[in-house]
Amino acid sequence: MEALRFTRDHLWVRVDGRHARIGLSEHGQVALGEIKAVELPEIGDALERGETFGELESPRTVAELCAPVSGTVTAINTELEDSPSLVNDDPHHDGWLVEVHLSDPDELDELMSAEQYEALVGDE
Repeated sequence: MEALRFTRDHLWVRVDGRHARIGLSEHGQVALGEIKAVELPEIGDALERGETFGELESPRTVAELCAPVSGTVTAINTELEDSPSLVNDDPHHDGWLVEVHLSDPDELDELMSAEQYEALVGDE
């Protein structure tokens, strides 16, 4: 989990060069409960850091997803359309949400390390 960066909203970011894969953290999926539906942007959409880019629906709530970084969506996890529970089953791998081409890699510096995130969720 050390390669991941995190937001206070329980999203993770895994970076490979100028590309970033975004997903919901283990802690986030536990807090939401069973994911029943996922609404994601389209390929080619622009994400702005801090802006809403989709939703996760569970029996408990509908959670808005706020972009942890800015960039252009290059891929979405189409498997989630038929199997939204992948977010619960494997949140850090098969349950990823979107991939983006980073427009400002410096934004990554604003995200928490795995150690910082663990300290945050340990306090909740």
